[in-house]
Amino acid sequence: MFEATQLVFYYAVSPVHMGAGSAIGAIDSPIQREVHTKHPMFAGSGLKGALRHHFNRAWPRAEGDDRKPNSLINRIFGPDTSASDFAGALSLSDAQLVALPVRSLKGGFAYVTSPLALARLHRLATQAKLVPDWLVPVVSADKALAASAELLQVKQLVLEAFEFPAEVDDKLKAIAQWIATHALAGAGNSFFAEKFKTDLVLLNDTDFSHFARLAMVVEPHVCIDNDTGTAKDGGLFYVENLPPETLMVGLAQASIERFKKNNRSSDSAGLLSAPEVLAHVFARQGEAQPGIGGQLLQIGGDATTGRGLVLVQSVSTKS
Repeated sequence: MFEATQLVFYYAVSPVHMGAGSAIGAIDSPIQREVHTKHPMFAGSGLKGALRHHFNRAWPRAEGDDRKPNSLINRIFGPDTSASDFAGALSLSDAQLVALPVRSLKGGFAYVTSPLALARLHRLATQAKLVPDWLVPVVSADKALAASAELLQVKQLVLEAFEFPAEVDDKLKAIAQWIATHALAGAGNSFFAEKFKTDLVLLNDTDFSHFARLAMVVEPHVCIDNDTGTAKDGGLFYVENLPPETLMVGLAQASIERFKKNNRSSDSAGLLSAPEVLAHVFARQGEAQPGIGGQLLQIGGDATTGRGLVLVQSVSTKS
């Protein structure tokens, strides 16, 4: 079905609230999580909707009618009305967790990952035909591996209120280099790319699960009464956010451009190929049609308070 695939990294620049609706518990508005791992995730449908909204504003409107979006958007994402006419040529997978920022005694914070998270990244990269030249290290429960000694204090790593006996691992150092090179390339990211290379930490899946469930940003909000302009009684609620500096990854896949039934142009060369679809979305096609690769995308809720800014970085086999 899909003829071209690229790996796509999403790096949170601000707190991100991809909401999962209401919940029973202390957090009124939780973020999206996988059922089996409880790791945070970005649903592919939300990512695709955010991309379409972005291009509706970034690309020029239809010639002669400023109210109509660029026709290329419908060709790539599918028609916004009469959706049964034809399907879009672009597909985005759910984004999975790669590394989570966790407060560290040294270095401010560490990028923390797990064997499961790295194995899933390796699998996605292989599906995108990148085939990483590294294997996932093994780490015991209640211990840690580090990409360098930058965060260690006498062979101890302190994360939040927890101490882990730790040692430097060359395999993890190579992984940190690979991820930083692909996920944090481009101007303005050099500091974080270098920090990722030195401050990546590997925890056992069980230990990592604790931080994946509990190391989120939880913000209190107050409902305001429209008449008085003051807080409503009982109007306090809590919103969960993915913390900034979190790294996620997913796939972008494309097929040849589709067409309405019995309405195919006799000139099939005019249809976008699958690589051309991905190029339009992620690469710069001139100043008039900038791709999203290396740019900020707003996803999720609370956009007016600066939430949901993620850096999108696509990686092709040519990278």
